[in-house]
Amino acid sequence: MTASELLAAVSPALGQRILDEVHATDKELYRVALAGAAQAKKVRPVFLERQPRSDRHRSMIAALARPEFNMVAGNLISGWLIKNQQPLLIAFLDALKIPHEKGVVENLPDKVDDTELKNAVSSLLEKNQPEIVALYLHAFYSMNEANWPTLDVMLHEDDRLMLGAR
Repeated sequence: MTASELLAAVSPALGQRILDEVHATDKELYRVALAGAAQAKKVRPVFLERQPRSDRHRSMIAALARPEFNMVAGNLISGWLIKNQQPLLIAFLDALKIPHEKGVVENLPDKVDDTELKNAVSSLLEKNQPEIVALYLHAFYSMNEANWPTLDVMLHEDDRLMLGAR
C-alpha cells in the first residue's frame, strides 16, 4: 500500500489522532501537511486553518489520501510514527534484533527469522492498539521495501492487521 492508500484506509479516529499529535509535536510537519491539503483542495492554507480542528483534520486526511500527495502522506505517517509511536518501533526492532537508533533503521536485513517475526507482531498486538500496529507494519513494509515474505503474508491474511476493515 502507498502512503496515501494507508491514510485512506485508517479509521477517522486514527486520522484525527495522527493530525492532533503531529500538530502538538511537530509544527513544521503539520504545516507541510496543511499546505499539501490546501493545494489538493485548491484553497489557501488559511482557509483550512479557520475551520474547526476536527473538520480541518477530516478534510486534510481526505485530501492527502489522493495519490498525487503520496509523498506528503508518507512524511506525515513516518513523522508521526517516529515522534509519537517510538516505543512501538523500538519494541518491534528489538524483538527482531535489528540495530536501530531510537526506532530508525539504516539498513534492514534481507530476511528475518519467521518465528521471531510472528512473535514480535503478536507481542505488539498484545501491548498496543491493533490499528496503530497495522498502520506501522504496513508502512514499514511498503516504505522500507522490507521484502520479507512472511510479513507480506501476515499483512494480507491476518485479520488483526487489516486496515479499513474496522
